[in-house]
Amino acid sequence: MSQKLLDCIEINTAEQVEYTVIWLHGLGASGHDFEPIVPELQLLARPGVRFLFPHAPVRPITVNGGAAMRGWYDINSMDFGSRQQDSAGISESASLVSDLIDHQIELGVAARNITLAGFSQGGAIALYEGLTGKHTLGGILALSTYLPIQDITLPLITEERRSVPVFMAHGQQDDVIQMQHAVQSRDVMLENRIALEWHDYPMAHSVSADEVVDVSNWLKRQFGM
Repeated sequence: MSQKLLDCIEINTAEQVEYTVIWLHGLGASGHDFEPIVPELQLLARPGVRFLFPHAPVRPITVNGGAAMRGWYDINSMDFGSRQQDSAGISESASLVSDLIDHQIELGVAARNITLAGFSQGGAIALYEGLTGKHTLGGILALSTYLPIQDITLPLITEERRSVPVFMAHGQQDDVIQMQHAVQSRDVMLENRIALEWHDYPMAHSVSADEVVDVSNWLKRQFGM
C-alpha cells in the first residue's frame, strides 16, 4: 500500500456498512463535486453504504495551458481515441484508488461489495482500475467517459473481470468527450464480452435527473435493495 491514502469525503448511509462506493470526480473538480448526489439516489436505510469521494492530486494539465488543478492524469489532446494518452498518470491514479479499495477490504467490506464510480476523467480511472485491477469488484459506474489506453487496458482484462457489471452513460450533446469516443469504448468493451449496460441522455457533459434515477435503480440492484 502507498504511504498515504488519498484524502476523501466520507458519507455513510447507516452505522453498519456493508457496501462501499468510491466515486471519482472529473478534471478540475474535487471530491465535493458529487457529494450532493447521495440523498438524490434515495437509497434505502439498509444495507448501509459508505460513499467515498476522494480528491485527485493536483497536477499540470497540458490542454489547459499547463495550469495546475486536480486531475487523475494529464490530458494533452481532446482526441480521446489517440495513442498520446498519459498512461503513467492513469496507472499512478489507478494505484491510488487500488489502495482505497484495499483499505475498505481491511475494514471488512468484501471486494464484491465495492463499486467504483466516476465522472469524465474519474470514470476513465474507474473503468481502467475496475477492469484491470487486482480485485474483482461488484460494479463500475462510468459517466460521461471513455475507456482509456485501450491498447494497454484490453489485454489486461481477465475472464473474471468480464462479468463485473458496468453501467456506462453519456450525453448526446457532450462537447467535452464527444459521443463518438464513448460509443467506440462501449462497442470495444461489448466485443470483449464485458457485462455493460449502456444509457444515453439528451444532455451535455453533465448529469441529468433521468440519469440519476437510472443510476439509483442500478445501485439498488447492486446492493440487493
